[in-house]
Amino acid sequence: MREIKTVVIAGAGTMGSSMGETFAKFGYDVILYDIFQEALEKAKKLISLNQETEVVQGMVTKEESEKLLSRISYTDDVNEFKKADFVVEAIAEKIEIKHKFWKEVSQLVDEDVILCSNTSGLSITKIAEVIKNPERFAGMHWINPPHIIPLIEVIRGEKTLEENAEVVRELCVKLNKKPVVVKDAPGFVLNRLQFSVMREALNIVERGIAPVEAVDDVVKYGLGLRYACLGPFQVADLGGLDIFYNISSYLFEDLADQKEVFGRLKECIEEEDAKGVKNGKGFYDYSNGKDEELIRYRDTMFTKVSKTLYEEK
Repeated sequence: MREIKTVVIAGAGTMGSSMGETFAKFGYDVILYDIFQEALEKAKKLISLNQETEVVQGMVTKEESEKLLSRISYTDDVNEFKKADFVVEAIAEKIEIKHKFWKEVSQLVDEDVILCSNTSGLSITKIAEVIKNPERFAGMHWINPPHIIPLIEVIRGEKTLEENAEVVRELCVKLNKKPVVVKDAPGFVLNRLQFSVMREALNIVERGIAPVEAVDDVVKYGLGLRYACLGPFQVADLGGLDIFYNISSYLFEDLADQKEVFGRLKECIEEEDAKGVKNGKGFYDYSNGKDEELIRYRDTMFTKVSKTLYEEK
C-alpha cells in the first residue's frame, strides 16, 4: 500500500474545505479541487474563519495555523488528481453527478490510490458501479463541521476490500478522529439516528406539543448533553432497561412514523425557499450577520465539547 502524502479533495464547499483543513493540520499536502473558482475563494475564506476560532480557543498556535494554511492549494484542473495518494469526494449529493465525476477521476489516478466518497447516505455500492477497480472505493462520511467533530463513518460497499476499509479507518485514527466501520445502508448510522429525531421534532411542533425553540432547548440542555457523553444503549442501561421497556410499550405507538417529508420542513422548502443559514432563513432568521454569528457560536461550543471528550480518558 502506497504511503499517503498528498490528499486530493473534490468539492470546495463547507465539507470539502473543512476536511482539507483537517488533513493539512496533520501534515498532509492537500489539493482542494472544484470546477467553480467562486467556490475555491469561499473555501479559502471559510478555512481562515475556522482557523481564527482554533487560534482563539488555543487549539493551535498562530505559527501552526500559518503552516497549515500553506499546505493547502486550490485548483479547478482535474489533472491534479494524478498527484493523489488518496482521494475524497464531497460534491453534490446526486448519484448522476457522482457517477460522472468518478467515471473520469478513477481513470486518472494510479490504480493503488484509495478512493472515498463523503456522501451522507447514498449507496456506496451504487456509486462504485462506474469506478475503475471498485474494491478500493469506500465511504468516508465526515460530520459537519469536519475539522471539529470527532466521528467519521467508514462505509464498506459490496465490493470494498476489507483491507482497504481498514486503511481508511487507520487514516482516520491518524487524523485523531473516532472512526466506526459500518455496512452500506441508506443514511448509514448517524443520519438514520439524526433523521429519526428530526421526524419526531417536526411531529412535536406540528401537533402543538411544543414550539421550535422549546424543542431545541430540550435537546441542547437535556438530551444533547446526555448524548454528548453516553450513547443511547448506555443511557438505557444506566436508567434501567425495565423502565425503558415499560416506556417503550406505550410511547412507540405515539411517535411519528410518516414516510414523506411533512410539517415545517416541507413548508420551508416548498413554500418559502427557506434553506437555513445558506440563504438567511429557515426555522430561524439569519439576516444581518446572524448566520456568521451562529457559525462562530457553533464552532466555539463544539470545540469546547470536543476538547472535553478527547480528555475523557
